[in-house]
Parts: sequence; C-alpha cells; structure tokens
Amino acid sequence: MIQLRYPVILASGSPRRKELLEMLEIPFTVKTVPVEESVPTDIAPIDAALYLAKQKADAHMHLAKDHILITADTTVIANNKELGKPTNAENAIQTLTTLSGQTHNVITGVVIRANEIEHAFSVATSVTFRNLAENEISHYVASGKANDKAGSYGIQDWIGLIGIERIEGSYYNVMGFPTLEVYQILKSNFSY
Repeated sequence: MIQLRYPVILASGSPRRKELLEMLEIPFTVKTVPVEESVPTDIAPIDAALYLAKQKADAHMHLAKDHILITADTTVIANNKELGKPTNAENAIQTLTTLSGQTHNVITGVVIRANEIEHAFSVATSVTFRNLAENEISHYVASGKANDKAGSYGIQDWIGLIGIERIEGSYYNVMGFPTLEVYQILKSNFSY
C-alpha cells in the first residue's frame, strides 16, 4: 500500500471506478458536480475520453487544493465512431448488434491533479465480441445493466462473460478505470 501526500477525491459517480479504487486499497472520498458531457465536433473520437476527463477535472478544480483529484471518462470506439451510453433499450440493442462479431476499442481518459501538478493520460484496450444472438442481446438489455455504460455493456456483466472472445490490454480499463496506470502515477508522483 502506498502512503499519499494528500487525501484522494474521486470525482466520479461510477460505481465501478469506486469499486476499483477501493480494490487498490487507496482511501478516498467521492465528490461530484454536474458536468456537461458533450464533445466538440473537432475532437477526434479517440481523444474524446481524455477531453471529457479534463472537462471534469476543470469543473472540480476547487477540490484539487491539498487533495489528489481523480477524474475519468470512458468511451467505446467502433469503426471510428464513438458509442456512448444508450439513450433507451432500442439504442442499446442497436449498439450491441453493431459490436457483435467485431473488434472495438475502449478508451479511458484519466486526469490526476493536486495543487499545480497534473497528469493526464488515456489507455486503450481492444475488445472482440463473438457473434451474439438476438435473444442474448435482448436478454442482457432487459436486465437494465446496459443503461449506464459506454458501448451499452459491462465486461464484468453477463454479456461480457458469454460474449467476449478476447481482449488486448487492460481488463480494468474496459471496466472504466486503468488501475495499473493510476497506481503507478500515484506512487511515482504523489506518495512519500
């Protein structure tokens, strides 16, 4: 376990990020303020996650004085198009149908900031789904678990267990938080 110079604030409402930071055995508190999650059209899809993580960090800047502020955002990119959180069940079915039998990228952008020190980075993981049956997609969407997830799925959910053939890169990044990189930056830059 690392000893950090400042208390950590996770500026994210994601239960998965909270769970993963707890698994890293890093004490933290969660504080969030609403942030508009829109990306300008001149930002490439591959850069959207880091752009949004920076927007969140700027909105929470007042919390970074004598605290370590962590913000993150995860995007799913397929065919150079960002697949966000589903707007409804039909949209989730459409997204999962698009991902079925294909390889896509999951990109998480992270900003770690304390006082005047900032580390901003993104991590990409390649994910391949087998061909999913319509009833498998419908079953998963009906569970409600697709609702709050970029790309309409969670790798740790049923659809991930039965549908993902292979990943290249970090499993935890696909969950929305690249734990290895976060830990290394905290240890190298913010610990005693």
